Amino acid sequence: MSTTTTLGFPRIGVKRELKRALEAHWRGDSDAASLQATARDLRARHWALQRGAGADVVPCNDFSLYDHVLDAAFLFDAIPQRYRALADADPLAGYFAMARGHQRGGIDLHALEMTKWFDTNYHYLVPEIDAAQQFRLRGDKPVTEYLEAKALGFDARPVIIGPVSFLKLAKTTDGSDALALLDRLLPVYAELLAKLADAGASWVQLDEPVLVQDLDEATRAAVQRAYAALAEARRPKLLLATYFGALGDNLLLAASLPVDGLHVDLVRGLDQLDAVLKALPHDRVLSAGLVDGRNIWRSNLDNALVLARHARDRVGDDKLWLAPSCSLLHVPVDLDHEKSLDAELRSWLSFAKQKVGELRLLADALAGKPDAEVGLADARARIVSRKQSTRVHRPEVAARLTALTPNDARRGSAFPARRKAQQARFNLPLFPTTTIGSFPQTQDVREARAANKSGKLPDADYEAFLETETARCVRFQEDIGLDVPVHGEFERNDMVEYFGELLDGFAFTKNGWVQSYGSRCVKPPVIWGDVSRPAPMTVRWSKFAQSLTNKPMKGMLTGPVTILQWSFVRDDQERARTCRQIALALRDEVCDLEAAGIGIVQIDEPALREGLPLRRADWKHYLDWAVESFRISASGVRDDTQIHTHMCYSEFNDIIEAVAAMDADVISIETSRSRMELLDAFVKFRYPNEIGPGVYDIHSPRVPDKQEMLALLEKATAVLAPEQLWVNPDCGLKTRAWPETRAALTALVEAARELRAKVAAQVGSRRPAPV
Repeated sequence: MSTTTTLGFPRIGVKRELKRALEAHWRGDSDAASLQATARDLRARHWALQRGAGADVVPCNDFSLYDHVLDAAFLFDAIPQRYRALADADPLAGYFAMARGHQRGGIDLHALEMTKWFDTNYHYLVPEIDAAQQFRLRGDKPVTEYLEAKALGFDARPVIIGPVSFLKLAKTTDGSDALALLDRLLPVYAELLAKLADAGASWVQLDEPVLVQDLDEATRAAVQRAYAALAEARRPKLLLATYFGALGDNLLLAASLPVDGLHVDLVRGLDQLDAVLKALPHDRVLSAGLVDGRNIWRSNLDNALVLARHARDRVGDDKLWLAPSCSLLHVPVDLDHEKSLDAELRSWLSFAKQKVGELRLLADALAGKPDAEVGLADARARIVSRKQSTRVHRPEVAARLTALTPNDARRGSAFPARRKAQQARFNLPLFPTTTIGSFPQTQDVREARAANKSGKLPDADYEAFLETETARCVRFQEDIGLDVPVHGEFERNDMVEYFGELLDGFAFTKNGWVQSYGSRCVKPPVIWGDVSRPAPMTVRWSKFAQSLTNKPMKGMLTGPVTILQWSFVRDDQERARTCRQIALALRDEVCDLEAAGIGIVQIDEPALREGLPLRRADWKHYLDWAVESFRISASGVRDDTQIHTHMCYSEFNDIIEAVAAMDADVISIETSRSRMELLDAFVKFRYPNEIGPGVYDIHSPRVPDKQEMLALLEKATAVLAPEQLWVNPDCGLKTRAWPETRAALTALVEAARELRAKVAAQVGSRRPAPV
């Protein structure tokens, strides 16, 4: 009978138990032993949940206190020198310092850089290595967690990021080639595999997602060398796991490696099955990714069963594993907790536990079990219900899309003319200061929102509370001298969820939490139908905040691509069509903000790079519709209305032309963790518009001082014209506390003023008109 398994499982717990345990530990309210006890409980609970849902084999070492790539870096001793003393004295403190930074006891450490895990909204910590790096095993986390599962009676398979993917995802700080370190790393992998074999593990999963990307010959050679070396090690059987797409021109390479099994993604790479079956040696296990590990719609099990039977007929029952397309890290834990969700919509959904159940049903159907047909009939009825629902499609939305013209994606004038009009309207100084939007969401704010939602706090009292918080935030910004304030977003729960709640075509869960990074969890909206805007969403609060100040208040919106990327998106039409629907809804909001007197509007697109296809041949199609969608949302306003956008934790070099094509008047980007390295792309491209390179890393609790920010700004002024530069944090301040926010923003304004004074003699105290 075919084996059912998963490649990984959500870590955070259905009620975000890991988040709460982490944050209690970071506050000093609980010790390391309490944190580890919570972690053990979650692992045991999740193994039991998977087995109860029908998994024959469960993954282990897929659990992480922060990030699995960081776990690998720590395990292999890829610890930059600045963290070593702390890591040696207190390994857990050193681990968290790499993740979050550390600023206490006279120690001041920046966190590692953070970026997106392929094309997902999960963030990983980027390992730092150099040509002198030596690897060794530091601890035994994979062995310990395997033995933990074994002691509880679970048939478990340790999961480890593969050596080539680990090096390809790392950053070399000296410009050297990371793959040149492969021969130093492989003996450490071999040592770990031997320890797992000694512990009794029969299989180990090595994740090599880079195999679905375009690879150069050096990387291909590294893959061959790595697995030839590991084949000689004393080891368990090896499952080589690939996901997030088809292997394509890397298929023959993957199939030729001396491993014992190969996992392939048959959701995103549906068309590769026949080629995989032809290339895979007959003695290998095929792990077939038949259920979508990245979205929450129920699988079409009739189609999946056709693929499973086709694969079984070629490889045999004993060589076929049924699995999700990738780790289930990217979906919520259990749909059973969604008691209040619309019943019809709920019947169309499948969370991690339910996806394991879908795999169990497929395995039972393959085995000819009589009860399987009942389950298949139910699954079939749910698919038909969704297809035939009259709620999904709206003729007026389709008509508006049809009426779009190229002019709807163009501003009235080119940037130089807009810049002149905006300078005349706002009269901002050199190096204008602003923030990215949100301010700290304190316990009081969260409790008031919860009380209002539960009916305990009347709407009028809640609005009065929000007005007080907004007024306090605006006064603070005026007091420290920020040039372009924001209203603080105290009414918003999340930068995507807030908008989804006010748009038609979206639905929301109660416990549909997904890990974004560390303790940061998001509850992605479900886009189930055509999207439209029934009423203004942000005008009331932006207009109120503007009434409190003479400075230009910046209106804050989340962009169409980011709303799309950070939602669970309907899979019954092209993503581009859904994105344009969102763009038209946002266009209405931007125009309403302008009509209400808001002259600066920021449309955040941090997910633009995230949505980039993993194969370069597919980039142009995606970037064309993504950029067009942003421009549709931004192009309905006058020249003197200034459009900002924001992007964080992205590499820009290879998409800089698309970023420029968005034609935002101002773009703010993350640059503090990279120490302004990400600015290089804008410099080499000669980016023509204005730019705010972030000088304050808000994902770390450490507070930079004025001199640190000034040094970063001076690096920026060395390569960009002063009249191009804005001064801002890397991202929104929602997750920070007020004391650190006050200190950091005060220092930020002081740094801008000092730099302004230094260059005033050359360029004048007012921003010069462009040449």
